[in-house]
Amino acid sequence: MMMKMMSAACRGVIRGTGTLAALLAAQAAWAVGNLPGGPAVNQIDLAPPATRIAVDIQGLHNIMLWICLLIFVAVFSVMFYSILKHRKSLGHKSANFHESVTVEIAWTVVPLLIVIGMGAMATRTVVAMKDTSNADLTIKATGYQWKWGYDYLRGEGEGISFLSTLDPAQRAMSDAGKPEGDDYLLKVDHPLVVPVDRKVRIITTANDVIHAWMVPSLGVKQDAIPGFVRDTWFRATKTGDFYGQCAELCGKEHAYMPIHVKVLSHIDYEAWVLTKKKEMAALADDPNKVWVLDDLLSRGEKVYAANCAVCHQPTGKGAGPIKPLDGSAVVLDADAKKQIAILLNGANNGAMPAWKQLSDTELAAVITYTKNHWGNKTGQLVQPSDVVAERK
Repeated sequence: MMMKMMSAACRGVIRGTGTLAALLAAQAAWAVGNLPGGPAVNQIDLAPPATRIAVDIQGLHNIMLWICLLIFVAVFSVMFYSILKHRKSLGHKSANFHESVTVEIAWTVVPLLIVIGMGAMATRTVVAMKDTSNADLTIKATGYQWKWGYDYLRGEGEGISFLSTLDPAQRAMSDAGKPEGDDYLLKVDHPLVVPVDRKVRIITTANDVIHAWMVPSLGVKQDAIPGFVRDTWFRATKTGDFYGQCAELCGKEHAYMPIHVKVLSHIDYEAWVLTKKKEMAALADDPNKVWVLDDLLSRGEKVYAANCAVCHQPTGKGAGPIKPLDGSAVVLDADAKKQIAILLNGANNGAMPAWKQLSDTELAAVITYTKNHWGNKTGQLVQPSDVVAERK
């Protein structure tokens, strides 16, 4: 009997050791490090500032904390001193007195002076935050469910336009419950690129619901509201990568709408602008070009992966309220105008967003791809000219 008990105890220890080892291995796999320009491990302060405004915000934050701490210590010190030194057990008797004009004036004037002083310290920074004049570069940031669209309106790089979406591999890790890397859910396919030491004005708006463009290290947070235009600015003092997220609850994919700002030296930025404009010129397709099926399918696969797979899934099966495309009546319908209309105008009160920002060729390609992929073997082909005819 004793041997059996010892054997059982040994097996329990072995199982416990194995479980502990598995937990330690899992923790090692989940271990992350600081992300330069992004969140840090055990970060308890504001993000390391990369603009003068961010430095001023951090300074104001620290000063206000000290003021609040001093007020807290002063008030509670007097309170506890009064409680301890004037308690009944020491023989003190309750005082009987009426209001004091001096005290009334003091506790009105002193807080007023404190608030005025705090406001005066913050005024210069707040005014500077709103001064978007004389910008070297103006970029419009448009919030979509769930990605950002960037249009370079003025300055070097004028005319550049692209969408910035969560990297598909990041979403796959989230769906699998296996986060990896210090930039988990912050990596995008196309970051916003700006030059160092240049005033960058960001104009914000939205296509569907309220979003918010926020990058803590740059000291920027501005709501993006449908039908309205707001603006903010920053001037990065150093090169590097800086990360943020949509800071307004904008729907079920809110957690998958990161912001990545890449700050380059002037020489590197000029090179990026040149490369980007060449890429855009190469993608500026002639809407009158007649495509063959294989070429449209190849192009459509890339468009789908970059813009549609995050909701409709790579399998085309959808998820939850997102309708599947595999076997969809609209996709299988011989009248392609129905699917074109949905992509151009959206559907279900915005649950399916409009995709007018995509080119006619991209829309034709992705429609053709969905009509001829998975179980949808329709053999139908949609040309860019078909999309042009349906645009309003």
